[in-house]
Amino acid sequence: MRSIWNGNISFGLVSIPIKMYPATEDHAVSFRQVHTKDGGRIRYRKVCELEDKQIDAAEIGKAYEDADGTLIPITDEDLARLPLPTTRALEIQAFVSAADIDPLQMGDAYYLGANGPAAAKPYALLREALKRSEKVAITKYAHRGRERLGMLRVVGDAIAMHRLLWPDEVRTPVGVAPKEKVTIRDAELDLADTLMNTLGEVDLSELHDEYQEALDSLVAAKMAGATPTAAPGEAPAGAQVVDLMAALRDSVRSARQARGEEAGEEAEAEGAGEAGEAAEATVHPLRARKKAAAPAKKAPAAKKTAAAAKKGAERAGERAGERAAAKAGAKKAAAKKAPAKKQAAAKRAGGRTAS
Repeated sequence: MRSIWNGNISFGLVSIPIKMYPATEDHAVSFRQVHTKDGGRIRYRKVCELEDKQIDAAEIGKAYEDADGTLIPITDEDLARLPLPTTRALEIQAFVSAADIDPLQMGDAYYLGANGPAAAKPYALLREALKRSEKVAITKYAHRGRERLGMLRVVGDAIAMHRLLWPDEVRTPVGVAPKEKVTIRDAELDLADTLMNTLGEVDLSELHDEYQEALDSLVAAKMAGATPTAAPGEAPAGAQVVDLMAALRDSVRSARQARGEEAGEEAEAEGAGEAGEAAEATVHPLRARKKAAAPAKKAPAAKKTAAAAKKGAERAGERAGERAAAKAGAKKAAAKKAPAKKQAAAKRAGGRTAS
């Protein structure tokens, strides 16, 4: 492995000579730009605007462009004379818990190796100190023309460094979260928890780049002069209005079927959502649903709707009968009271005549 930077780790008064190596690699296929008419390569050449000719890399330097367009040359010697201790060293600033580091700040990863036999013992000392403290080291260093932040941690028997963005380089998520007010019900959260538990954990080493594999096959077929026969991928479904509870239940069912679990557990997951029905929401499903599954999903809903309509009609009939009986009772009571009122009126009239 070829080193890309040499320097020292400054750990208090201890100086550890190190070499920096890339910790990751890009295995993607590199494409070249071509002229579609004749297949000729499209190349970019670095040309001096004053001389109008191509310039070799050895003749290219750095310059700072002022606001008025003036170019101020900056040489490597100028950068080397900057009054910074981090020009050739990783200055450890502090030791913190890894949980204190915002993942949004983490960038490229590198391995730091001991540079020479004399660096072995101080290197091992820092490594073991990091292990025992269960902390990471925050460091400052200069690389590629600027000062940067880094995080040192132990990976196996080596020390790795992750480049960190400065805190003011991380944007705040203003305007990203939805502005609409929504209510998340306990039944929805229960089903979401069930889905998370069903999907479970994964060994990242078992995951692979399927797109890259398909691309490799395509390139191999083209090189052999064959016509690619792979079927096109499944088109992603657009956002659509669905029943959120039904989508969660279907997701749990699909995940369990994929894991070979029994249908009894599916019923248990569906029962978790019976306590409440969710309002409609706009969601973007991860995978397009199979058309064959649609009738089975709609049938229970239709039965529930028909049963509810039947019960509603029965209750409406009962209420109508109760109102009719009440009216009939009121009429009978009024009819009974009418003769009594007439007799009382006749008595009062007879008394006035006698007087």
